Amino acid sequence: MKTVVSCKHLNKIYRQGQIEVKALTDINLDVIAGDFICLSGPSGSGKSTLLNMIGGLDSPTSGEIIVDGQHVDKMSKSELAELRLHKIGFVFQAYNLIPVLTAKENVEMVMQMQGDSKQYRNEHSLAILKEVGLEGLENRKPAELSGGQQQRVAVARAIVDKPCLVLADEPTANLDSKNADNLLQMMREMGEQHQMTFIVSTHDPMVMERARRLIKLHDGKIIENNKQH
Repeated sequence: MKTVVSCKHLNKIYRQGQIEVKALTDINLDVIAGDFICLSGPSGSGKSTLLNMIGGLDSPTSGEIIVDGQHVDKMSKSELAELRLHKIGFVFQAYNLIPVLTAKENVEMVMQMQGDSKQYRNEHSLAILKEVGLEGLENRKPAELSGGQQQRVAVARAIVDKPCLVLADEPTANLDSKNADNLLQMMREMGEQHQMTFIVSTHDPMVMERARRLIKLHDGKIIENNKQH
């Protein structure tokens, strides 16, 4: 099985004046292609920091991060931007949709940045919106969609060009239980169908139950790493 993410002896220290805050301590983690992993733990446990490190949004104090065979910890800003554009999809708690664009236009953004043709963008955006259950809502702007629908647009945008890795930070935080369950089911199915790897940070017990692997963090350390189902 292919290893998509490998973290080796990863440490992150934030300095606030004379004070040092250890956000991550000696993190070792391997993530296999097609996995659906949940990072759980209380606020301040380091799960969002770890997610940001893997996505190249923050850099480690020491240690290695390898994503799809590339050393993220040694990349320049422009190389990291290329990696995120072509290999990593992001789903944020606050959706991060552009309010003046339609659902379809939001989904097309990544493909447009990658230089895909108009026809390709049109076909793939419509196909993925149908796949996530938003057929017929393609021309609605975010304000005309429910929270659950907006998060589905965000997921569609993250996976439309089939990145090898999708990072989701508290994706169900603003959703009711029914919409959260639907979203999780959809993400798992997408991962299985398209061989995408999902790493999700959460407080939500429902997300933890859905994960194939549950990784619990406390005070910046991995205290559990269990396969589930």
